[in-house]
Amino acid sequence: MTEGALTGRRVLLVEDEVLVAMLVESALEDENCVVVGPYGGVREALEAVRCGSLDLAVLDINLAGELVFPVAEELEARGVPFLLLSGYGRVALPSNRRHWPICAKPFNLRELVAVLSGLVAGAAASPRIGGGSRSGSTRDG
Repeated sequence: MTEGALTGRRVLLVEDEVLVAMLVESALEDENCVVVGPYGGVREALEAVRCGSLDLAVLDINLAGELVFPVAEELEARGVPFLLLSGYGRVALPSNRRHWPICAKPFNLRELVAVLSGLVAGAAASPRIGGGSRSGSTRDG
């Protein structure tokens, strides 16, 4: 078995939809990541960012009506790469944060892992991926 870019990485997972969180968590564990979370709210996620050592984060933008942007800002200030998940696409981002990497829902888990690997490696991968209703895809708003 070869070691991937995500092996051993501590990845914060912030997602309020249980099934989506389970799918992403499983995909990260398949890549030998240490998953921190999942957390379904901003307060708990901010506490995890402030108290733990993280290498990467996957953040759903809309957490039952609560926006995850304070968590993204804290991660950015700490130099921790992150990927936002959204069923609304780039329009869900604040105008001064359009540079943040975003993954459109639904997404393919293999593509998600590839983008996360690129973020960790510092590669100039496309910050936005999309998917269809393929196997291994998930949909959430």
